[in-house]
Amino acid sequence: MVHTIAKEQYFYAFSKENKSALKVPSGSQVVIETYDCFQNQIQSNDAAFNSIDWNQINPATGSIYVEGAQPGDILKVKIDNIELGNQGVMATGPGLGVMGHRIDEFTVKVVPIENGKAVFNEKLQLPLNPMIGVIGVAPEADPVSCGTPGAHGGNMDTTSVTTGATLYFPVFQEGALFGLGDLHAAMGDGEIGVSGIEIPGKVTVTLEVVKGTSIPYPFLENEEGMAVLVSKETLDEAAKAAVEIFIDTLQPHTDLSLAELTMLMSAVGQVQVSQIVDPLLTARFLVPRHVLDAYQVKLF
Repeated sequence: MVHTIAKEQYFYAFSKENKSALKVPSGSQVVIETYDCFQNQIQSNDAAFNSIDWNQINPATGSIYVEGAQPGDILKVKIDNIELGNQGVMATGPGLGVMGHRIDEFTVKVVPIENGKAVFNEKLQLPLNPMIGVIGVAPEADPVSCGTPGAHGGNMDTTSVTTGATLYFPVFQEGALFGLGDLHAAMGDGEIGVSGIEIPGKVTVTLEVVKGTSIPYPFLENEEGMAVLVSKETLDEAAKAAVEIFIDTLQPHTDLSLAELTMLMSAVGQVQVSQIVDPLLTARFLVPRHVLDAYQVKLF
């Protein structure tokens, strides 16, 4: 049975206090409808800064209670499909993103999706990279705004959170209380202007509870390999923590000393930037598939 949840069931902060909009058994497939990050408020290039209700930003659809999920477990989330709407939007302005200190006016751009491309202007059509900006579970303690990433996931804005990827989240609350939103038709690593091509859509996921092991931060697995996604106050802190977490997670699955494994990770591991514009910054550390396969590593 495929379950569905409409975009009208949403929240603005991941929280243990969120009511469950849907309750599903472990192993269920769920189709999740989403607003864009502006809650579909921007429909033309003429939208002004003060015409937008900035309290209605980054809604995530949910929450979804997954039966059997308990604190200390892992929630496995396989992204089966992402279906985009027919129009996206971008925005930047004073104080927003990396260049906000040099931009004087709030500016928006409506970006049509035509023939599998994002029409940026009459000269340039961009390839699509459908991905999910906000995805996660209820945090351990206080509510966390959907605009902020953390150990629970949230606004990680990571380009590899796309169709075919599998994410693993630490479970902090009974039922996990999963949600997602903030889809992008395309976005570069860093999301330097504070928005990708923001777009509504539908995401199909399979949710499964993994018992017997725990993790401190979200992991992501795809054909390329496996990565851990860490958010901290600085990019340096996030990157260094990601490296250490992955090495500590991987070492028990190998016969390598800490020094040997560190050398191996220095040879093949990839520190990658997810986003540098949210209240916490997100980096990921990727270990290639061939290394994991050589040691027959299955972490979760």
